[in-house]
Amino acid sequence: MEPFTTLKAAAIPFDQPNIDTDQIIPARFLGKARDAQVNALFHDVRYDPAGKPIPGFVMNQPGFAGARISVSERNFGCGSSRENAVTVMVDNGFRAFISPSFGDIFFNNCFQNGVLPIRLDAARVAEIRKALHEKPGSEISIDLPSQTVIGPDGKSDRFEIDSFRKDCLLKGVDEVNLTLGYEKDIAAFEAKQAKELSWL
Repeated sequence: MEPFTTLKAAAIPFDQPNIDTDQIIPARFLGKARDAQVNALFHDVRYDPAGKPIPGFVMNQPGFAGARISVSERNFGCGSSRENAVTVMVDNGFRAFISPSFGDIFFNNCFQNGVLPIRLDAARVAEIRKALHEKPGSEISIDLPSQTVIGPDGKSDRFEIDSFRKDCLLKGVDEVNLTLGYEKDIAAFEAKQAKELSWL
């Protein structure tokens, strides 16, 4: 995974609360290879039955093209446990998500895929979304080491993050890769245990 330290990028607002994982990637796309899922992001609200982009959907508005940060209403990523809801957003360029709250499984899956979910006060998130609507293409700056977000209005907010997860993001490793980094130590421990406790 790519380490996450700082990110300054355009952001996109999602105003609907409770955007679930089936909206992010409909279930019928889950059996496809990962690279074939890219265009499935928000498919059923992004495209009409003929496959043409729906002009009113925020991702289809030119000012939000190339956004790498999403700013959403509460409970983003709720619903079923599909990890694809995170990976399809990663594969569309997203590295960070800002919301008052997230679906628990979506939140946990973010860290396993090298992206940062940030919880901020609901009123502040609404302010940021409003600023983004008023000036599409505006950027947000995120600094993970200092745990700060600078919104498009120049205001700075601090966010909380578990220290272990923060360290993994900074190093660009998930829990499996972190464990494999101790492979020699694990092998040494097992050899010692086999010698000292041969009766096991």
